[in-house]
Amino acid sequence: MLDLLVIGAGLSGLTTALAAAEAGLTVRIVAKGLGALHWSAGTIDVLGYLPGAPFAVEEPFAAIAQLPERHPYRILGAERVAASLRRFQTLIAQAGLDYTGAPDLARNQLLPSAVGAMRPIFLAPAAQQHGDTQASAPMLIVGVAGLRDFYPELVAENLAKQGIHARAAFVPWESVADQRDRNNMQLAIGLDDPAQRRKLAQALKGLMRPGERIGMPAILGMADHAAVMAELEAATGATLFEVPTLPPSVPGARLHAALRNALRARAVRLESNMEAIGFGVDEGPQGAHVAWVETATSARPLRHQARAYVLATGGVLGGGFTSDPTGRFWERIFDLPLTVPQDRRAWFRPAFLDTAGQPVFHGGVAVDDHLQPLDGAGSRVFANLWAVGGALADADPIMERSMEGIAIATGMVAAAHVAASLRTRAATVAAA
Repeated sequence: MLDLLVIGAGLSGLTTALAAAEAGLTVRIVAKGLGALHWSAGTIDVLGYLPGAPFAVEEPFAAIAQLPERHPYRILGAERVAASLRRFQTLIAQAGLDYTGAPDLARNQLLPSAVGAMRPIFLAPAAQQHGDTQASAPMLIVGVAGLRDFYPELVAENLAKQGIHARAAFVPWESVADQRDRNNMQLAIGLDDPAQRRKLAQALKGLMRPGERIGMPAILGMADHAAVMAELEAATGATLFEVPTLPPSVPGARLHAALRNALRARAVRLESNMEAIGFGVDEGPQGAHVAWVETATSARPLRHQARAYVLATGGVLGGGFTSDPTGRFWERIFDLPLTVPQDRRAWFRPAFLDTAGQPVFHGGVAVDDHLQPLDGAGSRVFANLWAVGGALADADPIMERSMEGIAIATGMVAAAHVAASLRTRAATVAAA
């Protein structure tokens, strides 16, 4: 029988599956879709803002103590969060992507967004690192004439207002593509062609001033990304960095592809278009446990059996939770109790951008110290079910800028708990 079934294919689900496979478990992923990495900047936010605080967090691990008592980071502890992120760095580097951060790996960096705002980021792809706004070298923000959704003049103007020496320029469309109707993903794939990137290098050389670092929209290659960066830097003699654009996100797609490749190498199968719609329960000596999970198919529902299950379907924005007009709010697969107010009038505060966040996003699945879901009385709902990522209660990942950190840390730790639980169960059976 399969050791672990992960339900959900976002960053938390993929990380859980990868860590579990590394621990020697047999793992499968089932999911309705493929998560939201293609919509993300491809960076790893650990903790950018504390609830109600107007300023960005400088040292995220030190700030964990100021979060609510049952926040996922408080449950895990700063040391395990930090260890999980270091482990992620190692695994993703083995998959061909380098993620780096501040030299001491304890502080956030401030990297520019597609509108020139400063984003507090803990880990970023190597291609984004040289955009650190705390570095002194002036920036040349280069756009592509005719490219939708990236406006270098806006980026440079907003950076300048924040004291960053930046200016804007354009390269012609022909330097990145020979066809007009192309999105960011298609442009990145096109720059995998050495002939095309030679055209881009030639165009960039005519724009530079001595000492500038060049910021470009994140389109610098897909499968051959590292070679694109190296060749452009060698040809121009300047340091390059990417600025994430509006979706589709090329850095997010690169991260998704690297994780998928790492899972394939470990014989982990991901079955998408399989929405979990039901489950079965058996009673055992340690209480109720999930016996199977059922997914929808084009013909009839398909049952998946495993020794353990991880819920990684996200919260309300990820589709893991739903509600009805009466105000009821519930988890969609196992009907787990949620801490979201069951009165729709209490879901939102009057101010849309309230610095304390919104209760509807702060609620979720309450878990114990092993990340196993609890009922209203504080008892485990199922002996072999764990929950990770955006499904967890007492965090507002978007407001806190903690989404990826929570996904990675809880996924890594849940996988370790699953492996330990299965080893204990096997030892008990052997002893009997």
